[in-house]
Amino acid sequence: MGVPISQMWTVASYVLKQKLRRRKRYPLVLMLEPLFRCNLACAGCGKIQYPPHILKRDLSLEDALAAVDACGAPMVSIPGGEPLMWPHIQAFVEALVERRKYIYLCSNAILLKEKLDAGWFKPSKYLTFSIHMDGPRDEHDFAVCREGTFDKAMEGMRQAVDMGFRVTTNTTLFDGADPNAVRRFFDEMMDLGVEGMMLSPGYAYDKAPDQKNFLHRKQTNELFDMILSNRKRRWRFNQSPLFLEFLMGTREYDCTPWGNPTYNIFGWQKPCYLLQEGYVDTFDELMNDTQWSNYGVSSGNPACRDCMVHSGYEATAVDHTFSSFGGMWGTIKAMVFNRYASPSAARKLIEEEGKPHGPEVHLVQLGVDVSALRDARARRRSQAGQVA
Repeated sequence: MGVPISQMWTVASYVLKQKLRRRKRYPLVLMLEPLFRCNLACAGCGKIQYPPHILKRDLSLEDALAAVDACGAPMVSIPGGEPLMWPHIQAFVEALVERRKYIYLCSNAILLKEKLDAGWFKPSKYLTFSIHMDGPRDEHDFAVCREGTFDKAMEGMRQAVDMGFRVTTNTTLFDGADPNAVRRFFDEMMDLGVEGMMLSPGYAYDKAPDQKNFLHRKQTNELFDMILSNRKRRWRFNQSPLFLEFLMGTREYDCTPWGNPTYNIFGWQKPCYLLQEGYVDTFDELMNDTQWSNYGVSSGNPACRDCMVHSGYEATAVDHTFSSFGGMWGTIKAMVFNRYASPSAARKLIEEEGKPHGPEVHLVQLGVDVSALRDARARRRSQAGQVA
């Protein structure tokens, strides 16, 4: 199980309280972005494409804590930008732990070892380092547009695990992802000792430089069905099992955009973490004045057509779990019978072996012998291992 019992109980009791109060809309996770600047420039990111004077700005500690209190969600996710570059991150985490909020500090882990060595954080059941890892070494470094990032992240995660911190991975998959490589990546993360893994298809941010490699809904279902069918028992996922079934195409959900409200240097973002259609000053304005019927796949909004991202749909899955017997039974069944045996998915995985994926697709288009490159890469790694 990738989520501790204490966290599951906190979320379950919170959701049930909202149901008893007959609240139609309630937040599950606060997405608090304290800054937009980053020490990477990923091609699929829509958060760092701001002018320099915006990237230099930081959310104040006072405003960040006021947003936490106004929202009231039991979990706080701290994305960015790179949160470890925020000057108030240490004090903010300490304040959230005092408030007994479950924290997901999202990071590329480039600075993680440095901050751990400096004693910025203490292990707590409330603090999880959620590390951005987009698959195995080559795929990850290609996705973040910098070589060596995978190894740097592994070093930081390994130290965090050894120090007793909760560590999860957050993997965003794009068109051309190699399902067999992703499954091998799961094994590598389990060997490292992470608590669980989170998955999501990429979202086509308007500001993202690379607009060609985002997944459409059918592609998302096909890819995740191959990846998540025939699971190994040792794999642990830090997500709703019903959301994972949604990604596999075995469940139909609509978006719950108010489930993960976003607050950043501009205020409360409308309508969700992914779309930027204006800002309001207060949490109540966001929840009460936004025309929520204009969003989600059923609305016909073209910006929502292919979105299947966890920030919009995992809240739907969690709400389903606690709002009906069918949702609760489906969750229990998914946790107990979690292998998802599928001969057809297994056959597709075999067919995918040997095909070019990710960066190799572009090399094939240029006429490069990918097989020779793979052999050379394997020899270099073998030689490096012998030297080590």
